[in-house]
Amino acid sequence: MFRKYYTDLSLIFVAIIWALNFSIIKVTLEEIDPYSFNALRFVFATILLWAVARHRGHSLKVKKEHFWKLVGIGLIGNLLYQVLFIIGIDYTLSANAAVMLGTIPIWVALLSQFFTDEKLTINKGIGVFLAFVGVTLIIIGNNQPLSFQSDTFLGNVITLLAAICWGIFTILSRRYLKVYTPIQYSAFMSAVGLVSLLLIGLPFMIQLDWGGISVIGFGGVLYSGALSVGIAYILWNGGIQKIGAVRTAAYQNLVPVLGLIFGVILLGEELTILQYIGAAFVIAGIVMARR
Repeated sequence: MFRKYYTDLSLIFVAIIWALNFSIIKVTLEEIDPYSFNALRFVFATILLWAVARHRGHSLKVKKEHFWKLVGIGLIGNLLYQVLFIIGIDYTLSANAAVMLGTIPIWVALLSQFFTDEKLTINKGIGVFLAFVGVTLIIIGNNQPLSFQSDTFLGNVITLLAAICWGIFTILSRRYLKVYTPIQYSAFMSAVGLVSLLLIGLPFMIQLDWGGISVIGFGGVLYSGALSVGIAYILWNGGIQKIGAVRTAAYQNLVPVLGLIFGVILLGEELTILQYIGAAFVIAGIVMARR
């Protein structure tokens, strides 16, 4: 029974990790600049992933003909996405950013038509659309400001480009996950991210007030690195390998739904009717995409 639903449960667990990660990042960035934060969390992620790969007996070598292609994919998913996401968030509203990132499954579905053998079925298309509508309703129902005026236009575009980058990373990964295990692939991707983000973050890390970082700050880096990147990458790539890029990407939109649930449980927040409807749309969309 558990084995039958293992992939779905693991992707739900990824959504839980990422839902908590937004709040943890917000707190941590009060003590550490975004560029140092990204570099530091990839240090933890890479150490964890390489240790797991070694412990499980997975080779960390990749085929010579794949090396530079994998480096390119890693730069898209772990450099471009991370940098665009940080800059985009800085220039737009959080509600706008949530809607932009909610388009990730749409980009995966569309781009899969051209770059993979995974074709968009009616069920997948309806599922992706329902999930996106659900995310939009959740944001609107939370009474957060949602603006597409000129003052947020640049941030909206940059965040949308980040979503496209993650979509490209997701669909390009499927081809190589037929050759490498999710652990092997995740370990290599994290190493690419580590090297590139260190090159960008090193000047900021030199100026960082290390003594001013609290236990909470270091804990945020550890959580975001070990769980949000390390464990989550293995499970996310496992999902791509097992059920395909489009179906896996649909679980991305569970993140705001779980954010609502955590708000009710941990903060005593109350949900609006629109948020209940939005959550139902997201869940219905994921179920439809999995059929």
